[in-house]
Amino acid sequence: MKRDFVNAKSVAAVLSLLLALPGLANAEDYFRKTKGYRVEPDTDPPSYVRNLSKTQFEQFRDIDWLNVGLDFRTRYEYRENDYRFWTDTSSGRAVRKFRPDPDNLWLLRTRAYLGVVDILDPFRFAVEYESASSENGLYERSDSDVNEHELIQAYGELYFKNALGFNRPLSIRAGRMAFEVLDRRLLANNQFRNTTNNFFGYRVRFGKQQNDWDLDTFALQPIERLKYQWDRNDEDTWFYGGVLSIRRWSDIITIQPYFFGRKVDGDPTNSVAANRKADMDIYAPGLRVYGFIPGSGFDFDADINKQFGRFGSLSGTRQTKQQHDALAYAIELGYTFDHEWKPRASLFFGYGTGDKNPADNNNQRFDAFYGFNQPWSRNDYFSWDNIITPKARIEFTPYKDVRIDAGFNTYWLESDTGAWSRANLQDRTGKSGSYLGQEWDIRMRHKLNPYVDWSLSYARFNPGDFTTAQARPVNGPFTSEATNFFFFEVSLNAFGDGKPTYW
Repeated sequence: MKRDFVNAKSVAAVLSLLLALPGLANAEDYFRKTKGYRVEPDTDPPSYVRNLSKTQFEQFRDIDWLNVGLDFRTRYEYRENDYRFWTDTSSGRAVRKFRPDPDNLWLLRTRAYLGVVDILDPFRFAVEYESASSENGLYERSDSDVNEHELIQAYGELYFKNALGFNRPLSIRAGRMAFEVLDRRLLANNQFRNTTNNFFGYRVRFGKQQNDWDLDTFALQPIERLKYQWDRNDEDTWFYGGVLSIRRWSDIITIQPYFFGRKVDGDPTNSVAANRKADMDIYAPGLRVYGFIPGSGFDFDADINKQFGRFGSLSGTRQTKQQHDALAYAIELGYTFDHEWKPRASLFFGYGTGDKNPADNNNQRFDAFYGFNQPWSRNDYFSWDNIITPKARIEFTPYKDVRIDAGFNTYWLESDTGAWSRANLQDRTGKSGSYLGQEWDIRMRHKLNPYVDWSLSYARFNPGDFTTAQARPVNGPFTSEATNFFFFEVSLNAFGDGKPTYW
């Protein structure tokens, strides 16, 4: 008995020593998802993708080196008193106007993915196809809704599994790619939108999401979406940066210092007006933290970003260069109740600076880069610039695979002389005030089975003083009425990945 006890102690000691070695410690999964509302990045590969060996096709059980995905989504949208502008060209020139007629829009999107892993290591590759279209809309078709027959990803990758230690890889990608980082507020696919943000360039990652730390770096040219033609790189623009994720204490806090930059080599005298660009050189260091307060039910997610550099503005073919000096932050605090419905209540505060005076030598409008706007507004009326917004939200799961959330939001302009850019409204005098209005929304999502999920949502925006003050015939009448937005969405997944594909 004593010998057995000694042997057991010896084995335990050896195991403890081995686990203490840096290499084996890295095998632990340190990654924890945020509980923040709609700010968890999509997976890589995308969530609708499955490894072929794990699909319902028994004959492919041994093919574990191939990732496949096929996803179709259709969404019906009804908008009444929509604040989005449309472009009237009946006079021979483009004039932005408000359109009072209700819009009944159908959005269709098909995505297909094929990725090869492991078998050719260190070489891997992936391609992702997308076809996005819209029908029955009153507004002109935009590249937010339409991008027919396009490769949104097509990259090669060198993947060295243990280059930085056991289970700590080094990966180098080149080509077209689409991915999300941090809380999706500055770089995202924009999955709710019908078309996808994507880029051409390079991505180098030191480590992976499951490690206690990893560094994700990139240098990218944004892809210009052409509705009915092959997309092309914006060769005048580079978006670059890096995100360091520290997860050693991820049960309590994940720390993510980061740096982004955008450089545009402008062409203000281009003979084609649509191709004229101003110079830009913006630097954007930031810090995001999220985590949990152990044993309390509380969670948190916060992000702050400071921007500086040079910002060009155009007047015809004349360029004026301004100093860029902007700030934004977002803070969310949530509490999950001990109840079978798993209710989570949260409070949020978001802030992004706007330009104070377009005639001076400073630009204070925060640049949200390529971020995801849905966390700001179900109507998609707002982005992370010139905004002050507190929000309250409740989320719960009353039945298995059924999720409901509802929220109430209030909006102000940070600068009352700056623009509400997504509604194309501005009062340069500031006399209209800064109160934009209130929005409340409710959404239900249901995963019917591993292959089908559907959702429906309603949102109402009630205009405030600034918004109602714009209801005058400037470039056509603008409404002072509340806007209503309803959508019904169905997603079909050919391989039944068992994961939600709704956002």
